[in-house]
Amino acid sequence: MRAEPTRSEARHDAVAAYYEEKTERILRRYGPGPRIHFHVGLVDDVPPPGEPEPLVRERVHASQEALLAELARAVGRFPNGGDVLDVGCGLGGGALYWAAEHQAWVTAVTNVATHVELVRTFAEIEGVGARVKPLHCDALAVPGRACFDAVIAVESSSYLPRAEWFRRVRTLLRPGGVVAIADCFLGRPELAAPFDRYWRTRIGSLDEYLSTAHAAGLELEVRDDVSARAVGFWSLTLELLAHERFAAPGQPPSRVLARGESRREHLRLQQALMDGGLEYALLVLRRED
Repeated sequence: MRAEPTRSEARHDAVAAYYEEKTERILRRYGPGPRIHFHVGLVDDVPPPGEPEPLVRERVHASQEALLAELARAVGRFPNGGDVLDVGCGLGGGALYWAAEHQAWVTAVTNVATHVELVRTFAEIEGVGARVKPLHCDALAVPGRACFDAVIAVESSSYLPRAEWFRRVRTLLRPGGVVAIADCFLGRPELAAPFDRYWRTRIGSLDEYLSTAHAAGLELEVRDDVSARAVGFWSLTLELLAHERFAAPGQPPSRVLARGESRREHLRLQQALMDGGLEYALLVLRRED
């Protein structure tokens, strides 16, 4: 008889199901690829409302790649040609970016089984199929020891139990290797419940991250608050939501309600980034020995 799943296993399955269900919408909104990103971007100049949808999509994609470029700059000596672990790789946009722009050998970890073939296909289209290895695996169960020069987590660390994950990351990193994180961090405690409920995460404060990382043997090198540049991204996605609403009138009530909830949460997150309730930051932590 199969044992009942633990709370951790049930949560893992729920997150995988959440992203499985969102796959087609991610492809429609952020595709066609091959470098498809499902994360925040950095925007310095927000255009006025009313731009054509294709141009808004181009701006969104450019902003997401700008975030990855900024994360690489934060690392400083990014391990070009090195071994990189991309944790929570989504549809593989980041993995393809590290392979194409930094000639990295990327292990792209996803907890959604159907995403493995999508990542593999997109990597072949991008011309980096030999450099990207998609892996269906829990982030806490990635095999190996001292085998990566960098571990990258773009908006995936907020789903993980930090203390356990940081211990595993330290084991996976070679001496001198880095973990580079881009994520939202909690500024005001009352925002945790609504944030976690909508995004299916377990958001934490910077203090929590840094204390658990230090306990695991990882030392902070860079903390870069990019909240002000992330605010504009949500203006772009709200513009995309408006285009989607006008392009598909007469949708079922459930979809209309879901889009309304999405708009409310985008606005809530944008406001929190502006008033300090949330911080979007880049962290670089290094294993020293």
